[in-house]
Amino acid sequence: MPEPLSGAPLVIAGKANNALVVHALEARAERLGLYPGQPLANARAMVQPLRVVPADEKADAALLENMADWCDRFTPLVTLDAPDGLYLDISGAAHLFGGEAAMLEDVLTRIAAQGFAIQGAIAGTSLAARALARYRNRTIAPPGGAAKAVSPLPIAALDCDAKALRALRHAGLKSVGQVAQRQPGELAARLGQDFVRRLRVMLGQAQDPLAPRRPLPDLMAEQRFADPVVSRDVTAATLLALAQSLCGLLERQGRGARILQAAFFRADGKTERIAVRMAAPLRDPAVMLRLLNQKLDALADPLDPGFGFDLIRLEAVLAEETKSATVSFDVDANARRQVLFLIDRLSARLGESRVLRFLPQDTHIPEAAAAAIPAQDDDFEDGAWPAPADPPPRPLRLLERPEEISHVVAAVPDAPPARFRWRQCLHEVARAEGPERIAMQWWHHPGATRDYFRVETRSGQRFWLYRDGLYRQAGLAPRWYLQGIFA
Repeated sequence: MPEPLSGAPLVIAGKANNALVVHALEARAERLGLYPGQPLANARAMVQPLRVVPADEKADAALLENMADWCDRFTPLVTLDAPDGLYLDISGAAHLFGGEAAMLEDVLTRIAAQGFAIQGAIAGTSLAARALARYRNRTIAPPGGAAKAVSPLPIAALDCDAKALRALRHAGLKSVGQVAQRQPGELAARLGQDFVRRLRVMLGQAQDPLAPRRPLPDLMAEQRFADPVVSRDVTAATLLALAQSLCGLLERQGRGARILQAAFFRADGKTERIAVRMAAPLRDPAVMLRLLNQKLDALADPLDPGFGFDLIRLEAVLAEETKSATVSFDVDANARRQVLFLIDRLSARLGESRVLRFLPQDTHIPEAAAAAIPAQDDDFEDGAWPAPADPPPRPLRLLERPEEISHVVAAVPDAPPARFRWRQCLHEVARAEGPERIAMQWWHHPGATRDYFRVETRSGQRFWLYRDGLYRQAGLAPRWYLQGIFA
């Protein structure tokens, strides 16, 4: 925030329709007759001297996102009202802060203490609360009283475009209540159905549910501190206690956490979040804490408590039903749990996209026979690979892309190569098996075929290569490629 000016009034200028206009202004400039949307040239002509600062919309949007993160301490359902507003759905949360009046005062006081000019209101619908916040600061509309609360407001509170405002003024309407007395059909014919819908929402006659900016957690547990904490030991102990509470909730519902997120709310308004995923539903608090610590240790920028955390929250962003495990004396079930835990630890430390598994695909094309997916995304019981043949008809090691080979000597029409050059080395073939013909997808490569050969060179190297296409009486000769190497 800029320091208070003792000289010229301050306005923020931005571009609109290829012209500079007043984007925002301070109270002194507004008292002198300036207003948002006014051409900057007109503002300079009206007020001299005038301090002009260029608008930075990206920085404003980032600041609004940070404020929304900070407001998550009051409710997990926070929505942006760009460019300068926030919606907080406090249904079922106000009693945690002493009621609606105490909660509103707490929110406004804390945000004002961070150096912001802030206004707020509470109503049954988002548009009613928005209008009251801008024109009747600190108003709390009782349940069912939104229409009465917004009726005295000027028609500018409807937040409609300039054309609609001119039409309302031309009709002699000055307040929201006067507009509400008109017939909906009349308003729709003149201003459109969207205007009528927004008016009904503002009056509390219809609902417009908020779309949360973050996925709402299935379950969560949190700990508030009277004095901010900075110690890593206290943070770890708090996370363990929250994990135990969360696991208790999960156990009662027969579910386990698949995505776990820890949120650390700093006293200075900054919020830090870390998330870990699990390969299988989990409700073991010790394992949860270990995975969270793995994630914290892997952060490029260590978790900075600043002046301390005044709230720590643990959320089960995604919880799934757990399957009953069959008790057995063999080690298969325990080995599987160990593998899943290893995958979770590696994913927390290295990143989910770097720990992969391969799923078999229903295709004969070698390079498309397997798809790499994050190892935590699917159950290991699905997509089992068939038992390998002995000896394997295809190599386990394939090149990332088939590499073309040159100087191929082979008998026409479908004999294996007797000699070829690959990576500047000439290879003489001692033994060969094949061909194994594979037809490509006719809808992508009509008429295309590959003839695969397993060859062994005189030096003992074993390769998997193919001829792309067939020999013909006319046209170009087929090309040869090497795709894999037998171990």
